[in-house]
Amino acid sequence: MSSKVQSKGPKAKEQPAPGPESRPPPEANDGAMHFLSSLRQEELQMLFFSETLAMVSNTGEPQGELTIEVQRGKHEDNMGTMSQCALVHAFTRGFVDKILCGNSLLGYLTWNLELMEQHSQEFIKLPLLPMERKTSLLKQGDQLAMTRSIKEGEEVRNEVAFFPWSSTAGFISQAANLLLLRVMAWRRTVPQNARFLALDMEGKLCHSTYQALGAQTIQVDRQQAEAFIVEQTVHSDGIPFSCQFYLLSDGHLAKRVQVGSPGCCVITKMPVLREEDVIEPRPVFEKKPLAWEEDIELNSKFLERKHPDGQAIVADFLLFLLLRRPDDVVTFAAEFFGPFSARRPPAPALRSSTPHSAFRPGPAAPRPAPRAQRLGRRRDPAALLALLRF
Repeated sequence: MSSKVQSKGPKAKEQPAPGPESRPPPEANDGAMHFLSSLRQEELQMLFFSETLAMVSNTGEPQGELTIEVQRGKHEDNMGTMSQCALVHAFTRGFVDKILCGNSLLGYLTWNLELMEQHSQEFIKLPLLPMERKTSLLKQGDQLAMTRSIKEGEEVRNEVAFFPWSSTAGFISQAANLLLLRVMAWRRTVPQNARFLALDMEGKLCHSTYQALGAQTIQVDRQQAEAFIVEQTVHSDGIPFSCQFYLLSDGHLAKRVQVGSPGCCVITKMPVLREEDVIEPRPVFEKKPLAWEEDIELNSKFLERKHPDGQAIVADFLLFLLLRRPDDVVTFAAEFFGPFSARRPPAPALRSSTPHSAFRPGPAAPRPAPRAQRLGRRRDPAALLALLRF
């Protein structure tokens, strides 16, 4: 990790650059990496919802509220590439010991909770020495860039640090932690002996662990529900930071207790708990023989599909029948449908303007001459012999 510190202001003092670390940087273990690799986009999308908790003191007095919202978002990297992601937005604002304080968080995560970009801001309005701290994390190629701005009174200190991307495997940012807790509640399991990575209050990488503390029945708005308790501990070089989360079955946060804090966050209204959709098997219908030839309606539909022009021909016939009103309907029908017969011989190329109908009596044909006359006209003996053959 490389870093650079700059200070300005009337009380600014030169800050020596940190020397090389004697200890190797922390690494996430196989248990943490295996848990992150098991995450799926479909599972995370079931945990997209917003929730609001009330900040209360140890005596139950309201002091503010905490809001967490997770939804689908889009992120554009420094190369201009747009991609789908999980968007986490959280903020708190209230009073602790009558001192106004608050923080906000905006993070973009991949579907395995890798950090793409995150911005956070914290402030405490102390009467004599107000403090404000801003931190930005951004993935830039093969490294993670961190920019911190700390303001204490009139003094402002800026810090810039770069972490090799290979050293951030298993890193759980603040935004990723809120979604990871929902996954643990949904699965109702915490990876045993898993060591993740996190940033401590000084902006240094350290180990982060999770431990299941069992279940507890809580009562909210005259309703009872079972909460799954998970404790997260950030193992910094100084004092470890621990926080306990009481999670409902669908990932909703029912209670948040920071160890050593004079207050906590609790829900005031029981949410509608989500349940995993159970996909029922498709019904199986047995095949039954279909005697469509015997069904009048099905047979009619079959004929309509097989002969789509038949209905149009019948409609034309009825129209001509009503217009001409022939005396002989049968002959009229025979003449109308006759050209459509497949057995009808082809018509000659040159036809008379008054074609003769095979269905009507035509002009009388000349009667043939008597057999004797016909035979008499033939003078060829071979022709006579041909007539006598059987």
